Amino acid sequence: MKEMLNTAKREKYAVPHFNINNLEWTKFILQVAEEERAPVILGVSESAIQYMGGYVTVSKTVEGLLSDLKITIPVVLHLDHGHDLISCKKAIDAGFTSVMIDASKKALEENIKETKEVVLYAEEKNVSVEAEIGHIGIGEASQEEYANIEECQKFVLETKVDALAPALGSAHGLYKGLPHLDFIRMKEIAEITGIPLVLHGGTGIADSDLQNSIQNGICKININTELQVVWAQAVRTYLTENETVYDPRKIIASGEKAMKEMIRYKLKVLKNQKQ
Repeated sequence: MKEMLNTAKREKYAVPHFNINNLEWTKFILQVAEEERAPVILGVSESAIQYMGGYVTVSKTVEGLLSDLKITIPVVLHLDHGHDLISCKKAIDAGFTSVMIDASKKALEENIKETKEVVLYAEEKNVSVEAEIGHIGIGEASQEEYANIEECQKFVLETKVDALAPALGSAHGLYKGLPHLDFIRMKEIAEITGIPLVLHGGTGIADSDLQNSIQNGICKININTELQVVWAQAVRTYLTENETVYDPRKIIASGEKAMKEMIRYKLKVLKNQKQ
């Protein structure tokens, strides 16, 4: 991921991070990314890993799809919001090529300490590390939780992380209000740290704000809920219109078209930054 994001940083675009939840979602994302010739990051939360069967199962699933689908674009398998060193180690040992250690709810010094431990272990395996500072909440963001510029500088200098997710006004899930991104602070953090920044909570942020974020240092944008919503809507419609269908393959696949359309749209929004 480090190489992928540094390229994006130089060329002023962002790499999309799409969360995967099962084999079908992984397949849909990879197929569209390959068609669009777009590098992609497959993010997996700890809960999704548990749902899919475990770290090795997730890694082998992605490995198998890359081979069977003949994927040629750059792909990163990334642990999203790993909460401790144990989770990150499990992901790294299973073959993940990138991990996020999220100790952002802890005091700065403890966040630094835990992140340094992950970086040390990851370096030995040539695995990239993302970390978070400030607090990226759910549904809405409080300005009191925005990342502090000086703390970001200290954090990056001491941990040597490859990418940083500073809290700057975005939030996970569906927004309860409007996101208020602090572009000035974003740019200052990007300049003072010198590393790629990550925007979590990409769902619900206007295209113009996503593009503005890219111009101010964001190199990776996380998108999850938006895919879940369009997939679920399509499946509900299909089941309403086809009450006798019970084949799970048909049910899951009924959301494929809508999901792929959203993936393709997001890729084009971010790809426009390269033109």
